[in-house]
Amino acid sequence: MINETFSTQRNYQQCAPLFLRLIIGYGFMAHGWAKLSKGPAGFEKLLAQTGVPFPHITSWVSPVIELLGGLAIFLGVFVSITAIPLIFTMLVAMFTIQINYGFSSVKTIGLTSKGPLFGPPGYEINLLYIPGLISLILTGAGIYSIDSLIRSKRTKI
Repeated sequence: MINETFSTQRNYQQCAPLFLRLIIGYGFMAHGWAKLSKGPAGFEKLLAQTGVPFPHITSWVSPVIELLGGLAIFLGVFVSITAIPLIFTMLVAMFTIQINYGFSSVKTIGLTSKGPLFGPPGYEINLLYIPGLISLILTGAGIYSIDSLIRSKRTKI
């Protein structure tokens, strides 16, 4: 009975990373795609205005890391490696842009007939993504991942 309970608990623990991976991966893909689909020129201007070094290169590298890294996290492939550049991009964004706007990611600054007006986001979201990625590094991608498939094939060989 105890072994059966432990086994069931272990299965649930192996499923838990799936939920983190899906939302974190999707979030990074959405942000990366938004920057690339509108053209990196606008993002480059924002980076230059905020003093980020090498804004032209960064305006391409950052969204590509977000898009491809997000896809890798979503699928659960090389999660521990992929999480590192994503954490780095979150730290750079937090300390170069969002830190100036405080903690809250949602700031209502006014109300119009069409609805609320929102101010620039703070670093709250960064502080949610970073521990989520660290959690995936520590726990692994979980049972429903490409990493798990790779590991099971290596074990059979």
